[in-house]
Amino acid sequence: MAVVAAWVLVALGVGHTVVGLVRFKKPLAEAIRAGFVGQFVGYPDRRTAFWFIIFGPLLVMGGHMAVHAANAANRELLKIIGFYLLAISAVGSLAQPASPFWAGLVSALILISAGYGWIS
Repeated sequence: MAVVAAWVLVALGVGHTVVGLVRFKKPLAEAIRAGFVGQFVGYPDRRTAFWFIIFGPLLVMGGHMAVHAANAANRELLKIIGFYLLAISAVGSLAQPASPFWAGLVSALILISAGYGWIS
């Protein structure tokens, strides 16, 4: 179950990146045409696009770490990842109730439970 929750994080990260690239195509194209470096400061739409998209690879990284931890039976790492994910997802769910942060909450609880040995 922990491996499935970990792969859910990877999928969420890939989805986050793809949705961001599609949703923020125009501000990203503008930033790239303007030279990319330093082109996100002072442009709220570009800044939002950047942070939305950069969160995707971070989710993928956390998911891959959780996959590794689950496969290696590293319960401490599962707890660490789970608690970080729980905090991020709880704040995100409160800030934006109609968002996929709820999936993060479920994955976090599964990873934490696996970290304590309550589930496998």
